[in-house]
Amino acid sequence: MTRPITAGVDGSEESLAALDWAAREAVRREAALHVVHAWQVRDGGEGDRDAQERWVRDAVAEPVRAITGRHPELTVSTEVREADDPVAVLLAAAAYAGTLVLGSRGHGAVVGFLLGSVGRQVIAEATRPVVLVRAGDEAAGEAAGREVVVGQQGEPEDSADVIGFAFEAAAARGATVRAVRAWTLPTVFTYSPGSMALADEAGGLEQYERKALGEALGPWRERFPDVPVVEHVEMGSAGQVLLSVAANAQLMVVGRRARRTAVGARIGSVAHGVLHHADCPVAVVPHT
Repeated sequence: MTRPITAGVDGSEESLAALDWAAREAVRREAALHVVHAWQVRDGGEGDRDAQERWVRDAVAEPVRAITGRHPELTVSTEVREADDPVAVLLAAAAYAGTLVLGSRGHGAVVGFLLGSVGRQVIAEATRPVVLVRAGDEAAGEAAGREVVVGQQGEPEDSADVIGFAFEAAAARGATVRAVRAWTLPTVFTYSPGSMALADEAGGLEQYERKALGEALGPWRERFPDVPVVEHVEMGSAGQVLLSVAANAQLMVVGRRARRTAVGARIGSVAHGVLHHADCPVAVVPHT
């Protein structure tokens, strides 16, 4: 069974853009749309708890009605929960979703949970892909010719989930995948005769990186033969190289290593940089 596309909403402009994006993605993937809102009783607010809940439910129902009007073929469900910990609500929703979609920042008239710190926690701890959408995102940004850009690092098995997500997204859109692998000169601390011998066999460092990217893409080219692919290998930091090709991207896909450190779960520097500076929606895909 196809997992639903889940959107977290809070009444803000950013979350409404995320809801629109999630609806379009659900239609493309022939999946259901699930809409989640977590709310808290407002101390000193007008009316009692029941009145506040009715107001919250009405505030969520209005954009959902607009979505069903634009996409009558779409199956839509809603989940409105009172919760002290909105992160837990979102993580629970993400666990059953194909993708969780959130606004990139801000809070709205409905007491919001898409604040920076909460959004970062959700991205860092979610076991499923999370897409961040900025306010102002429109369907026009998914026009023909705009690419799905994906960052590839490490060995093929390190990036399989990330590349797979990008190919699936591109296939659903009829888009091209631009696969980006950034590289830098090895430092004295990473140099070894064995690693340099491998690079020499490949024809130099850049050719070695091109070969590594081609190997990572090989299984996905076979699985999605109709998806055009551009292989992009460039010297520089991964975040900078990805952002340099973001102008023609309708979706940017980056990975996040799904492991906890001594200071807790982390997003990673590449994903962090792209999330802050890319104008297009960004998908963060956890991988082992």
